[in-house]
Amino acid sequence: MAAYLIANYRVTNPDGYTDYLAAVVPTILAHAGNILVAGPDSVAVEGNPDPVTVVVEFPSREALQGWYDSPEYQEIIHLRTDNSKGLVVFADQFIAPG
Repeated sequence: MAAYLIANYRVTNPDGYTDYLAAVVPTILAHAGNILVAGPDSVAVEGNPDPVTVVVEFPSREALQGWYDSPEYQEIIHLRTDNSKGLVVFADQFIAPG
């Protein structure tokens, strides 16, 4: 079953965040991730989300967790956390009953 990383955040330091963008994509691809959404101009229709929304699909929760815990991602995660504020969640694919 597929698993998804869903992030919603505001970039607080664009100069520092640029290094994250350059470094993160190869780590995602190396772990079979597929970037479905990565946009700086999300539009809120309900609530107060931040403007950057990211959705990345992985083949499984294990693959997603493996990417997140990988040495190559852990080496660069601070480039996101030091330069943005928001949330990151893991969610499993929905399978309709029946």
